[in-house]
Parts: sequence; structure tokens; C-alpha cells
Amino acid sequence: MNKKQILIVMGSSSDEKFMSECAKILDSFGIGYDMVVSSAHRTPQKTREIAVKAKESGYRVIIAGAGGAAHLAGVIASETVLPVIGVPLPSSHLSGMDALLSTVQMPGGIPVATVAIGEPGAKNAGLLAVEILALTDESLHKKLLEYRHTLAMSVEKKK
Repeated sequence: MNKKQILIVMGSSSDEKFMSECAKILDSFGIGYDMVVSSAHRTPQKTREIAVKAKESGYRVIIAGAGGAAHLAGVIASETVLPVIGVPLPSSHLSGMDALLSTVQMPGGIPVATVAIGEPGAKNAGLLAVEILALTDESLHKKLLEYRHTLAMSVEKKK
């Protein structure tokens, strides 16, 4: 079984500049992940196969980042019961608003947790995945508490 618990899927290789923020967070918590490119529109069979096989491959959370129509997270969520976190990316003239609306407007019954547009969203997607894993991993829970404490201290130092 795969020791990597998070699967990061991007709609295009150009999305890596945003999704690398997610990877940095996972790296900082020592969580293994795989990062793949698969498009909901250009490679639908590959995307479906990734989603269908994710759980048996050992993944516990899927993070999907896409711009434009941004159906990637929804397509993946329709094929798995693993938690899916959607990251809308600013890859069009609409600065990511189209991606945000496409990602967040899922029909009832097929949830996709949706975070902010771009790099902040990718960072938060990584943190949300850590929080999900920390529900059953006490050492990860402690690392999250330390992270939050460090975050609070950095704000206090800036006063």
C-alpha cells in the first residue's frame, strides 16, 4: 500500500506554481503525497481512473486544483467517497472567479470543500487535509497545535 496519504491533482502542469503551496504545507508536517496532472475535460478517462482507484491506492484525502471551468474537483468527488478539497485557480481573464463558482457550486449529495482562490487556497487546502488526518493521528494533532501557536506568535511579533 502507498504510504502517501494525500493525492494532489492539477488540471494543467501550469497549475503547479499555485499547488506547490499545498505541497510545502504537507512537507512541513511530514505528510506524504503524490502530485499528478489530469484534466476533467482533456483527459476524462484518466481523471476517472485516478478518482476510482484513489482509496485502494492508500490515499485518504484528494486535493484538486483547477482554473477556468474548474470541474476537476467535482468530477473527482463524483467518483470517490474520499474527502475532496477544491482549489480554484486564477488561470483566466476572470481572475479565478469562474473557477471559484464552478468549484463551490456542487449539487447536494456530492460535496467538495472549497478554499480561496490561488496560493492562499492551496495553502489552506494543505492545512485542511492535515486537519482531516489529525482526527485519527495524535502526533499530527500536536503538530497542528504547535503550528497554530507559532502562527499566533508571528502575528504578535508584528505589532
